[in-house]
This record gives sequence, structure tokens and C-alpha cells, in this order.
Amino acid sequence: MLESKYQATLKEKLKKIFPGCVVLKNDGSNVPQGFPDLTVIYYDRWAMLECKASEKSSHRPQQDYYVQKFRQMGYASFIYPENEEEVLNELKSVFQHDYENS
Repeated sequence: MLESKYQATLKEKLKKIFPGCVVLKNDGSNVPQGFPDLTVIYYDRWAMLECKASEKSSHRPQQDYYVQKFRQMGYASFIYPENEEEVLNELKSVFQHDYENS
């Protein structure tokens, strides 16, 4: 599967799992090189995701830097089909909140 196809599928999946979330595609023309592909905002929480077509896909040097940097600030991860379930479970934990009473 191409990374762009995986990314499009993932965006739809995120919107179903986290209703009302905002998923932003970080376009290479307006962010630094290596910046994660997606920003996911859900209520007062956020996550940065760097999408890869597979676990074996190469990383550009700055991608590792930004994922690590944003992991220290909040949540960030590489995501690909082989670890998708694990990352989505982590996101559920990060985004967990009782919004019905907010």
C-alpha cells in the first residue's frame, strides 16, 4: 500500500474512533522538513503522527527528531499498518476524558 493511501485510510479511521476530532495534514510547503504528517486534535489533547507505508519504510533524519521532540511535549509516534492497533490504543489512552460531563 502506498503511504498516501494508508494516510487517507488512517484519517478516516481516526475520525470514526474520535468523533469530532480535527485531523490536519501537515503539508511540506508550510512546515519544516521531517515534520510529522498528521496533527490530530481532540478536545484539549493533541497528537502528531508520522505515517509510513510499512514498518520497513525508511525514515528521514529529521522525522526521528520531530517525533522524539513531540513525544516529550505530548504524544507523537510513527504509525504504519503493522503497529496501527498499538498506536490507536495509545491514542485512546491519551485522548481519554469524560466529555459528557464537560
